[in-house]
Parts: sequence; structure tokens; C-alpha cells
Amino acid sequence: MTNFHTLAFILCFAAAGAYINHKYLKLPATIGLTMIALLISLIMVGLADLGLINLAALRASIDSIDFSGFFLHGVLAFLLFAGALHIDLSELRKFRILVALLATISVVVATFCTAGMVWDGARLLGFNFPYIDALLFGALIAPTDPVAVLGVLKETKLAKGLRIKIASESLFNDGVGVVVFLALLSISKGERLPDISMIFLTLIWGGIGSVILGLTLGWLTHQLLNSIDDYKVEVLLTLALVTGGYVLAEAIDVSAPITMVIAGLFVGNHGHVFSTPEKNRKHLDLFWELLDEIINALLFMFLGLEMIVLTINDQRIVLGLIAILAMVAGRFISVALPVLIMRLQYRFEKGTIRLLTWGGLRGGISIAMALALPPGAERDLIITMTYIAVVFSILFQGTTFRHVAKLIARRD
Repeated sequence: MTNFHTLAFILCFAAAGAYINHKYLKLPATIGLTMIALLISLIMVGLADLGLINLAALRASIDSIDFSGFFLHGVLAFLLFAGALHIDLSELRKFRILVALLATISVVVATFCTAGMVWDGARLLGFNFPYIDALLFGALIAPTDPVAVLGVLKETKLAKGLRIKIASESLFNDGVGVVVFLALLSISKGERLPDISMIFLTLIWGGIGSVILGLTLGWLTHQLLNSIDDYKVEVLLTLALVTGGYVLAEAIDVSAPITMVIAGLFVGNHGHVFSTPEKNRKHLDLFWELLDEIINALLFMFLGLEMIVLTINDQRIVLGLIAILAMVAGRFISVALPVLIMRLQYRFEKGTIRLLTWGGLRGGISIAMALALPPGAERDLIITMTYIAVVFSILFQGTTFRHVAKLIARRD
């Protein structure tokens, strides 16, 4: 199978899955598509085990896709920009300190808490699982996925402030998660790390540099958008901003994801406040909403189909269940600390800690980082754990989040 054949296969299933979900299941798109793709995968694996079909070609084709490069260094740019485009900056400013803490300190805390629990669980089950690999798993599962989170929030009635907190954190924390993951990956490979001062300067440059670059690109694009009155050219300008800006950010070693979020916030908010014509703004919003939905459909259909190439046995399933518990517990601890500290000065909505914990869905970012690991036995184990945890997060946390929110509102 060629790459085009694989794309055609996934696109056809995504279209069929989207239709079935919209017509019958009526679940959030990310949840419905993942559920349908997972069901298709299980049916195909079952038929293959019975000798009724041959999945060798499909397995080889899916396994050959550079999902990490495709997602982390490709479509993630479009998804982050599209998500940030509709965030209200005036509301985000009210919660900037909490969002900053959740997107930085909480990611590190969740990494170590999750790693410790998974490492202990792996040793109890008899796996040879070094602590550095447990930390790698903790780092890649710590960030929440903006695609999955925003998809569920669209279908949920929450207080505006809480919605902004959850959505904004999910847009920013993946950049920090990637930095932590790559640093740990260097240690696992035995590479010499720079001294503390160099790490600090790198983080400062990666953080502040990405904000400056995002603001600069957003401002330049905004000026160009206001100088014309043709939505087709405006769409092309925003596409150039996303693709060119992401490549430029990676070339100068700043956080490309954060650059896209900042640029999206600037273009979205200034386009709504200042002189962008109403009809052009609607066309631009509609285009990015449509592109976001299409990429989401392909992405979560692909995640479901990953089941075809995974090696899963009873022991790995048990470890995957431990990974789920560690992921949720690590998230709870990492969220509770900053919220409890800031409660001394700020007022929070009812059930903030519980809703931030349960609403922190994982998705393609975690899978992409797992697939970026070098070949080895630990890589296969980490990929399996990551897949089980992500599927649980999307299908169980995602489908129950609305009910959890209602239950918390009634009890409190």
C-alpha cells in the first residue's frame, strides 16, 4: 500500500465514522471516531486471527507512517492555531497565573508522580523497566491534549471561567511536556546534558522567544489581513502563518507549539476587536473550524486503528491499568497543589480540582511522543501503556465528563 492508499483508507473510514456518530451515536467527534475506529480494529484483528483476512499489508503501511513527525512537526500547528483562535484573551488574562502554573510546574509534578507509581507497578509485575523509562512515560502522559479537550468542552456546559482554565492550560502545557520529554530522552540515550545554567537559558529562550515570535508573526499577519478585503487571500495568509511560523520556530529552537498558540490568540482576538470585516472574519473562522474538524477526524480514526499494530497480552493490560491509575492520580496531585495555594487569594468555581483532573484528556500528543522513542523492548511497553491510557482517557473520561460535572454541581 502506498501512503495515498493509506490516507484514502483512513479518510473513507473517518467519513463513515463521522456520519454514524452524527446520525446515531451523537457523541463528541473525538470520542465517537475513536470508539468506532477501535471497534473496527478489534473486528479486523479478530477476523485476521480466524484466518479470514490478511492484515499484513495494512499493518506494514500503518507501521511505516512517521506519526511522530507527521503530528508533532506537522498537523499539531494547525490544531493549536485553530484552538487558540477562539480563546477569549480578556478572560484568559484573569487566570494567567493559574494557567501558567498548570502548564509548567504541574507538568513536572505529574511527570514524577506518575513515573513513581508506574515504576513500582512494573517491578511488581516482573518487568525490567528502568526508572528513566518510567519518567519518559510520565513526561509524555502528563500534558493534556488540546484537540481532545477542546472537542469535549464544545459539548459541555461549564462556567465560563472554568472552561477558559481547562482549554487554555491544554493549549500551553504540551510545549512544556515536549521539552521535559526531550530532556529525559537525552538522558536515556546517554547523551551529555548541558549544565544547569545552560538548561535555564534554553528554557528562557524557548519560552520567552516563542512568545515574542508568536506576537510578531501574529501582528504582521493581522496588519496584512486588515489591508485587504478578500477572504480567500486571508485564508492563505493564515495558512502561511501556521506553516511558515512553525518551521521558523523549530529552526531557531523556540517552542513551536507555544508560538502557534500565541499567534492564534493575537489574530483571533485582534481580528474580532479591530477592523477585520465581519463577513471575512466569518469566512476565516469557518475555514479554520472546518480544517480543525477534518484533521481531528483523521487523527482520532488513526489512533483507533493503531490497535492493529500493537502487541497486547494479559501482563501488559494489567500494567496499562496501573498506568491509568497513575495518570489520574498524578494529574490530581499536580492540579491540587497550585489550586489550593492560589485559593488563599482567588475564588474558584465549585469542583475545580476534580473537574480539572477529570477534564485533562490525553490524545495524539502523548501517542506521538511515545512513537518517537528509539527501538527497544521498553519502547513497545511504553507505547502499549500510552495507548491504553489514551483510549481510557478519550472514551471513558471524555464520555463521562458531562455527567461528572453535573454530579459535582448537584453535590456542591
